[in-house]
Amino acid sequence: MSVNYGPRAHRKVGMPRIKSVVPTVQVTVDQENRLASLAMSDAQILGANRRAHQPGNLPKGGWVMAAVGVLICGTAVLAFLTSSSAAPGVLTLLGVFAALGIFFVFGLLAGHIRLTARTESDDVIAAAVDNVDNALVVTARDGTVVFANSAAEATFRWSPNVQSMALERVFAGSTAGNEAYFRLMRALDRGATRREVVSLSDLPIRRGETILRVTVRPLDARYAATALDGGGVWTIEDLTQDRLRERHVREQLEKRLAVFQSLPAGLLVAEASGRIVYANPQLCSWLGLDWDPRTRELNLSDLVTTDGVELLTGIAAASDEIDTAPTIDLDLIRDDGTIWPATLLVQPAGPAYGAITALVLDRDTRIAERSSVDEPLATESFAQFFRSAPFGIGVISADRMVHSSNAAFSRLLFDPATNRNRDALTVLGRGLDQSARDAVSQALEDALQGKANIAPMEVSIGEDALNTRRLFFAPLSRSSQAVVYVLDATEQKALEMKFAQSQKMEVVGNLAGGIAHDFNNVMTAIIGFADLLLGTHRPGDPAYQNIKEIRSSADRASDLVHNLLAFSRQQQLQPQVLQLQELVTDVSVMVKRALGEHIELKIHSGRDLWFVKADRGELTRVIMNLAVNARDAMADGGTLTIRTKNVSERESRRLAKQGMTQGPYVLIEVEDTGVGMSSDVLDKVFEPFFTTKAVGKGTGLGLSTVYGIVKQTGGFVYPESTPGEGTVFRIYLPRVEADTRDVDTDTAQERPQGDLTGTGRVLVVEDEDAVRRFAVEALKRQGYDVASACDGVEALEILEDNGYAVDLIVSDVKMPELDGPALLDRVRKVRPELKFVFVSGYADDGFSSSLESDPHSTFLPKPYSLAKIAATVKERFGG
Repeated sequence: MSVNYGPRAHRKVGMPRIKSVVPTVQVTVDQENRLASLAMSDAQILGANRRAHQPGNLPKGGWVMAAVGVLICGTAVLAFLTSSSAAPGVLTLLGVFAALGIFFVFGLLAGHIRLTARTESDDVIAAAVDNVDNALVVTARDGTVVFANSAAEATFRWSPNVQSMALERVFAGSTAGNEAYFRLMRALDRGATRREVVSLSDLPIRRGETILRVTVRPLDARYAATALDGGGVWTIEDLTQDRLRERHVREQLEKRLAVFQSLPAGLLVAEASGRIVYANPQLCSWLGLDWDPRTRELNLSDLVTTDGVELLTGIAAASDEIDTAPTIDLDLIRDDGTIWPATLLVQPAGPAYGAITALVLDRDTRIAERSSVDEPLATESFAQFFRSAPFGIGVISADRMVHSSNAAFSRLLFDPATNRNRDALTVLGRGLDQSARDAVSQALEDALQGKANIAPMEVSIGEDALNTRRLFFAPLSRSSQAVVYVLDATEQKALEMKFAQSQKMEVVGNLAGGIAHDFNNVMTAIIGFADLLLGTHRPGDPAYQNIKEIRSSADRASDLVHNLLAFSRQQQLQPQVLQLQELVTDVSVMVKRALGEHIELKIHSGRDLWFVKADRGELTRVIMNLAVNARDAMADGGTLTIRTKNVSERESRRLAKQGMTQGPYVLIEVEDTGVGMSSDVLDKVFEPFFTTKAVGKGTGLGLSTVYGIVKQTGGFVYPESTPGEGTVFRIYLPRVEADTRDVDTDTAQERPQGDLTGTGRVLVVEDEDAVRRFAVEALKRQGYDVASACDGVEALEILEDNGYAVDLIVSDVKMPELDGPALLDRVRKVRPELKFVFVSGYADDGFSSSLESDPHSTFLPKPYSLAKIAATVKERFGG
């Protein structure tokens, strides 16, 4: 194909600058063979454009002749239309016009005909491309230029007389340019995008070096079948001025830093992030560094100990608040890992190229230059600091002997000897296992060899390894000695363990609360329908015993969830004012029955016990769980003693270290003479599912339940045990001020059911279908007129339709859309005295507190039995 390039002919065929052509050449944006039309000279194209757009192309007087011609033709047409012989022709003409009108309407609706002027998008594209600062070039597969914007023409000074232009000529002036062009074209052949920064010489825009960033991108797949198949779009950005400016700044910086090359002191410049920008030769010599910033990145953490890095970055961050350059003593790290003592004069506000600038001096040289007058004062001050430090300090000599130590060192390591020259590993490793002794030995060796940044370690020492010590090892500069710092971390370790334990218990509690609601709904349905079946079968029926087994298994599963909720302190309590002496007396009957004949039960009640506020049933569960555990610990017989007494506020101070709040309490003490527990078992005694019993002999939730109930009541529980001598659990319940009239006098453990039938209108609101059907059927069997709703919204509709003519509402607490508490608020506005029975498998503390203040509401926990819901409703009706 022969292409003739005239002036501006390098522009892409159909691109913005070509508006129209002579009649022999049709040029459009969508034409596939764009390159063929380039044979027409640019002069012809521009001439055609001028002829097509100049309004003065008509000859002189042409407008007058055209107007006369139009007038004559109009007169002739009018004369013909008014003649009698023109009627058929007129009708035909009208039909043609009507058809054309219909076609015009359809074309307009379809969008093929537009009444507005076409937007000259080519002009918009041309203006956008020509106003781009960077050169933009489109090439064919062979590198031939198809299009170039104004910036490209200006950059490369492309002449209109060039017959064949290729981008290759731009890069042909240097080896680097040829190699870059080869890599770019190879990427274009693969259909990939590539970017190169290349330095070219003697381009038309300037003599000498020109630095360009060249990016090539393959053309869109839409051009696959056109002459531009395999072509690319080249973006060329001139970076020369930016690179020259950077080079100038770098040269100026090097000139400034060159002053420090021959200084007898070190110079360190670092960024706020810690990256080192500059270190002069003297500092590199001191630290044994062979550092080239172009090949190796260096950070403050590579040269300064951890604490020193934080100190230096802190000074940089607080540069606005520091008026004078601080002088600090730090141990720098040599390239071989040993330490080198230095004094740093730190510039708070560094120059633009670094936020931290420090003049580094040899610390030993400075010490030698000090006046001998100051040495006695310094020595005395250090000795006083050494003796009175609240943490242990021990200096270890090169032969691994304790050279000197302070009193805290001996106290924290339980080493009564204060004389020197004792083996350091013997002192530090007393009572440690072999792995811990090896770790201490290795740390000592590293410190004596001058290694820096030795990781601290924790060791457990003392009787039963109950004391934790944190050891820090550091070398002493310019000597073969080391120093060991000893800190007491026992309390911190205990707090960490308590926190971890509380986190573990919280996780289990959240799990219990999450499953309790749904699980108790299922168990309510199982227990309820089992009760209904038992009511229809006689004890002699074959299915009766099977139903009883289902009922018993469901009760055990319910107790398991109840224990989990009690442990997690998320169960619904019904607290009341209690007299513990009466409660213990009543519970003793069940405790004696659970202990059996081989264990003796003793009750010691204090006089004039104060009142407490607790849930009677849950407190009974606490005493029973402790009694059962005591029974299992006395397999060969023994004595179980239950004591109660008042504890004054002064006495409670002794337990403040164990976390008990100061105040008056009533104590319940349950003591056995069993096998006791070791300290390891005692630490885990309240963990859920932890048990020392054989598999299948216990769930491990008994003591967890005790802990949860006591804590939810506001009390404290502390165990104490000695192996072989027995165990005692002390429960402290806070005293409440109350009148005897407020005390619960109902001491019966199980009320006789009596007659549970009744009359009245009851509305059951429950979102679980099975639970709702059971509750409705159970209450209907007792004689009540029962209606039901699946949620609070439906319940309100039923109430409004019946004029709120109900006597009692049994409602679930958690329901979609409108829950139980929200339903209560809506109903109270219309019927303030309407009675409520709330049922739930899990209710939060906020609901519990609000329920206590409502005299017309009560709570029935799930799962409930037929007898339980019947008795609760009967009680609400005043039966």
